[in-house]
Amino acid sequence: MSESAVQSNSPEIASTVPSKTNAIFPLLFSGLVLGVGWAIRGVFGHEWGAAWAGSMGCLAVIVAANREDWLKKAPILASVGAVGWGLGGMMSYGLVIGYCRGVDFGNVFYGYTMLSIIGGLYGFVGGGLFGLGLESGGEKKAAWHSLIVEMFVVGFLVYVVLVDFMELRMTPPRSDNWARCLGAAIALAWFLHRGGFHRALRVAAYGGLGGGFGFAFGNLIQTLGTVIGIPINMWNVMEFTLGFFGGVGMAYAVLTRDWPESETPSKTLNWLGIGFFAVLLPLANRLAAMKTEHFAPTAERLGIADVQGFVDSQLSTATLTWLAFSTMVVLFWWWSQRRDGFSLKVGIAILLAIHSIHYASLGAIKTSILYTPFELTNTRLWYFPILFMITCLWIVFGRREISLPALSPVRETEKRWMTILIGLLALFAVFALISISSHNEPLNNAQVRF
Repeated sequence: MSESAVQSNSPEIASTVPSKTNAIFPLLFSGLVLGVGWAIRGVFGHEWGAAWAGSMGCLAVIVAANREDWLKKAPILASVGAVGWGLGGMMSYGLVIGYCRGVDFGNVFYGYTMLSIIGGLYGFVGGGLFGLGLESGGEKKAAWHSLIVEMFVVGFLVYVVLVDFMELRMTPPRSDNWARCLGAAIALAWFLHRGGFHRALRVAAYGGLGGGFGFAFGNLIQTLGTVIGIPINMWNVMEFTLGFFGGVGMAYAVLTRDWPESETPSKTLNWLGIGFFAVLLPLANRLAAMKTEHFAPTAERLGIADVQGFVDSQLSTATLTWLAFSTMVVLFWWWSQRRDGFSLKVGIAILLAIHSIHYASLGAIKTSILYTPFELTNTRLWYFPILFMITCLWIVFGRREISLPALSPVRETEKRWMTILIGLLALFAVFALISISSHNEPLNNAQVRF
């Protein structure tokens, strides 16, 4: 990936952050937000759940960057990022994790490598679309309609070639939607390259790097935790790790480059963004992931006699929760836009908090938290304390001026990225060796690919 040098004295370039120091906060903040969002996503699954987590991560980067022009179009950026991160939700990875639970090097190494590809596709497309939203504007506007068509067509063609013709199956007999996502990522990369959106391409690359490493590393933690017998949901820890490193990668790419000043979007566009990520996206999760068949087994497991009454109560509570939080976001945005002198940084941070608590609340309803015994080992109970900790982190550090090396001398060359990829493969080989040496027999739900 080649990138032209950025001139620091150009009047059209705005520094991402002021030049005072506190480099850790923006990376940690962005990683924690997307991490907890991705952990909650485990409750909902698939595209809509991934999209909600992605919107949280993108809002976190915007809050951490504290750029007035980005804060002004936060709803649009959150929506674009949600679509990108959500796209990967179609990929299946349950069997891939099973490959990592075996005892032979070939299958285990294959499992870790494929996990990195899946996580990398999440981060590449999510980071790329988010970065394009940041960079597009002025005389260099993205042709979004063309990009959508190209991603769809190339995704279809890559699937046909790799899966139908060449029969390259990642997790037979599961679906091979990874090939569609790979095609979409290729189309996105080419679109960004030929359009000169080098900063967005860099966000895609580091988002993919973080997501790919995070997924593989998280599964290593899960494997070792299972062997040791740590009594918590290690799968949920793995999900958090994917989101954490994906968020760190995305934030690092954004905050270590200078970016052109963005145009202020129309009020209509921002309202469309609010409608999508704060109203329709939560509604889609409510309808897709919270149905009678989800709550009836829970009622039976808890010994509740009136199963239908329990189901109706949970569904009604979920609907009222969606309505309350969505209305809160809409009213808050309407109020903030009419209040002169209101701090956008505080406003978008509040918007992120409401949006995140909304997700955690629906997740608590779906898992029937109030009906289950309190246990510290239940990771589903950790979401609200983690969100509270993130809020405290922002209160203490978020309003300070921050900086990373905004004009980093490191050039993103093909040689550099080839070295990174080879290094990752070597690291995954180490992961495989550690996994194999940690147990003598295949773990529960282990799978064999070859």
